[in-house]
Amino acid sequence: MTGPDARKKAPAEPVLRCEGLHRYLGEGAGRVHVLRGVELEALPGEVCAVVGPSGCGKSTLLYLLGLLDRFDDGEIWIGGEPVSRADEEQRTALRCRAIGFIFQFHFLLPEFSALENVLLPMHKLGRATPGEAADRARELLAAVGLGDKTGRLPSQLSGGEQQRVAIARSLANSPSILLADEPTGNLDEANSGIVFDLLARVARQHGQAVILVTHNPEIARRCDRILPMRDGLFVGRGG
Repeated sequence: MTGPDARKKAPAEPVLRCEGLHRYLGEGAGRVHVLRGVELEALPGEVCAVVGPSGCGKSTLLYLLGLLDRFDDGEIWIGGEPVSRADEEQRTALRCRAIGFIFQFHFLLPEFSALENVLLPMHKLGRATPGEAADRARELLAAVGLGDKTGRLPSQLSGGEQQRVAIARSLANSPSILLADEPTGNLDEANSGIVFDLLARVARQHGQAVILVTHNPEIARRCDRILPMRDGLFVGRGG
């Protein structure tokens, strides 16, 4: 084929996809059907907001996509590879290599400096030398505006700064997917905007797909797509 059509870029392939995802919690009469056949595609550089009332399944979905929990039916593909038959060792390796996590509570280790917290995922993966890992950690902290605070403990940083360290940590192993559960939930309005802008910018620059759970309507509106969830399913077309 020649001409303009030949020069068109092929559509981006999803870095994460799920189909028919079901999850039950509890036993017997108390068993609850939390997810009821969820389907989702996440594209490189795209920021998706999952919104909905408490208890509708948002965080459960995030934990399944992050391989922190197992689904009861359906399938998840990461980088085109299905995960349903992966054993725990394979799931752990894939999670370490392909997925970055950002939570409402940043979960920084209090006895470690900002630099040391960002180094942890790289040490666990073991692909970089100590010197390479330290250089990357410094670069990431500089990218989130903390290049002059690499040696500070979490207690010496503000809440917004701690969440920026958590973003740097989530990017340490250059994952293809970032999963964020209420990443601005503990921050005031000004810091919420700063943290979201930073997360969206680094993801788009480096091609990560971001799936973000939020109750903040302003944050949701600034995402590329909004995926409303009700009773364990996405409703409407999103946008």
